[in-house]
Amino acid sequence: MGFSIALIVFSLLMMLLVLMHKGKGGGLSDMFGGGMQSSVGGSSVAERNLDRITVVLGLLWFACIVALGLLMKLDS
Repeated sequence: MGFSIALIVFSLLMMLLVLMHKGKGGGLSDMFGGGMQSSVGGSSVAERNLDRITVVLGLLWFACIVALGLLMKLDS
């Protein structure tokens, strides 16, 4: 039950984070200070942090799916 709720929460957060990423023209991350580009790094700090958070959340989402699959296999 806990993994199911966690999977739903992680899925909703993943959708939000993916929508916040900058596309061709600019994304919602510009609203949170991501619009100023750094000339050295090529990407803003906000965008890099958003990338890191998205990767970590994606790994947690994947771990929940694997855990649910193992639990379903053990139940049957």
